[in-house]
Amino acid sequence: MNFDEWEPYYLEIVEYFAFDREMDELAGEILSSLMTRDDLPMLRDLCQGRDVTVCGNAPCLADDIPAVKHPVFAADAAALVLLDAGIRPDAVFTDLDGATDEFIAMNESGTIMVIHAHGDNIPLVKYWTPQFSGPVVATTQARPLENVHNFGGFTDGDRAVFAADALGASAITIIGFDLHDPRVDPMKRGKLSWAEKLLGILGYEC
Repeated sequence: MNFDEWEPYYLEIVEYFAFDREMDELAGEILSSLMTRDDLPMLRDLCQGRDVTVCGNAPCLADDIPAVKHPVFAADAAALVLLDAGIRPDAVFTDLDGATDEFIAMNESGTIMVIHAHGDNIPLVKYWTPQFSGPVVATTQARPLENVHNFGGFTDGDRAVFAADALGASAITIIGFDLHDPRVDPMKRGKLSWAEKLLGILGYEC
């Protein structure tokens, strides 16, 4: 999905959550300034013509581990569940709120960190981004920059699906998603609702 197609959804999201677009754009500029490379070609090679497994961080992921096949994309802390099961994800899509030193180790071993900047995570972007010495790709939910991409999507999980779709995956298998979890707070419930809506645009149901 290109930005012209994505922007109407983004504007709805900004209004729904009362986000600050200027802060989103500032975050993207900061992330851009911290990027020493852009490993988008590596991420594209993982996707093109392949069946990509995208793992969300719902509790059901642990039960679905046998269904995981490479290439596998993890939504933030889902990477740690996979790692505990002996599976190093090929890429981790993260706004860094679940980042740990294990993310650095995975990145050093070749996992692509797809770092997402938005108005609320600028301190995390500044802290974590310089620590990743392995492959990295930068993303934003606002207008993209030369080295900061926007494939569409909002939460870590649905952004991974949008990226796989945009980069040429022949199929996408979605596991570990629970978009109707009654235990989450109202903010999270709103985000899951948007994730469901956006995945529906691509023809996926969870």
